[in-house]
Amino acid sequence: MSKDTEIDLKEVELNELDPEKQPMTGDGQAAAAEKNGSVKVKVPEEEVTFTGLSKDELMKVAGTPGWVRTRWVLLVLFWLGWVGMLAGAIVIIVQAPRCKPIPAMSWWNEGPLYQIPDVDAFSDGIEGVGAKLDEINQLKVKALILGPFHTVQKDQKETLNLEVIDPLMANVDALTPVLEKAHKKGISVVLDLTPNYKGEAPWFSPSSVDDDVIDKVKAAAEHWIGLGVDGIKISDFTLASKSLEWPKLQAAIQGNRTEETKKKVLMGVVNNITAAQLSLLANTTGIDLVLSDLLSKTEGKQRIQDLDVLSSQQMSMGWGLGATQRDQLSKSTGLIRLYQLLLLTMPGVPVFTYGDEIGLNAQGGESPKMVWDIEKEPVDGAAVNETAEAERKERVSVKKWFKTLSELRGKERSLIHGDYYSLYSSESSLAFLRLWDQSIRYVTAVNWGTTPEKITFALTPTEGVELPETAEVTQSTDEKLEVGSSVSLDSITLEPGQAVLLQFPYTG
Repeated sequence: MSKDTEIDLKEVELNELDPEKQPMTGDGQAAAAEKNGSVKVKVPEEEVTFTGLSKDELMKVAGTPGWVRTRWVLLVLFWLGWVGMLAGAIVIIVQAPRCKPIPAMSWWNEGPLYQIPDVDAFSDGIEGVGAKLDEINQLKVKALILGPFHTVQKDQKETLNLEVIDPLMANVDALTPVLEKAHKKGISVVLDLTPNYKGEAPWFSPSSVDDDVIDKVKAAAEHWIGLGVDGIKISDFTLASKSLEWPKLQAAIQGNRTEETKKKVLMGVVNNITAAQLSLLANTTGIDLVLSDLLSKTEGKQRIQDLDVLSSQQMSMGWGLGATQRDQLSKSTGLIRLYQLLLLTMPGVPVFTYGDEIGLNAQGGESPKMVWDIEKEPVDGAAVNETAEAERKERVSVKKWFKTLSELRGKERSLIHGDYYSLYSSESSLAFLRLWDQSIRYVTAVNWGTTPEKITFALTPTEGVELPETAEVTQSTDEKLEVGSSVSLDSITLEPGQAVLLQFPYTG
């Protein structure tokens, strides 16, 4: 056998012994151009990525006439668009209704005032007042009016000491924490410094004011304001303002006012004067806030006439029913919800006495004890006095009504300082409109009479003010006028002793 033949045989044997070198084809035959055991690998061609134009190329292209024209067109369109948007914004601003400037207001104009003439009516006296400040704060009141509780014997001028608290009623060490806690909650504190508060004549004389007494009130005002009190209140302001020493008292409270300091209020109480006389006092005496008994002395059309006279001076007008005598609403009327709504929506500052928020029953000469924890329901299974439980539920309902109205008054500009327009009045009912600029408008209607009253709303033609066809019921004591329902503003019928608050939007 030749040498070449031996080599070929060896290759055949090796191919048979090495299966890995067999061709990987379906028919077991290797491709003619391939050797056994070899694998073809396809190497991808090198990918070419676009890297953009170079700086020189860009500069060359950018200078062509086409791109120059394009850039100018885009630049002109940009500035035309910008100028167009600016012009559109100016047109919108010019055509939009201008907001009416907010009138000058003080803190006592922002919500109801809550007077506590007898701190003994609270558990633990003045300390009890401090303990209940959280609950009082829920009523959205802006100030407490405390006292009078200074030292004096009835009709004994020589025992008057306005800078000392009667130890049977309170003490200064207990008052200071109350001041601090109230201020933290945004509640101001006013002291009643009526000199002869235990006697019939607040200034010891029904016809004149002793200059020495005025001087004592002035010194006491400076003393208490120095301890953190936010103002003073006095009774029979009509008489006091006639004293030659009145400017000194006024200066002691109002003389140091600056934009950086909180104002101190000078508050006076008047009785048995007309709306015209009250207006004159407010204009000529420099009083900050005057509380009158007009609402409890007049009825029917006279009430609406008084409101017409005094509505323009609402920032210095305080209103209450029984408040001038430091009495509860219940002592003057049984229509608690009606007068709560009226006081909290009419122009001016509403003044309530403790317990008015729950309809606390006040009969006779003694101050009633304040009732707390009325939301606490009887324990399951415990014996329940049905009469007491019904009274508790009624107090809860009255308090909820008060809180709703007080919160509404504190946030709606129409009710805080809005303009006032009379809509209707009779001997037993009245209605009026409150509005401010572009805010929601409110209509109050009340019927304190004993028969149903058809109230026809009529607005004296006034530029920019008109009534829509319908309004929405916001609050109502009349079951026929459901909250959220729509009623006609042509007329509504109120049942005896009922009240309703309506609202409608500003429409431009």
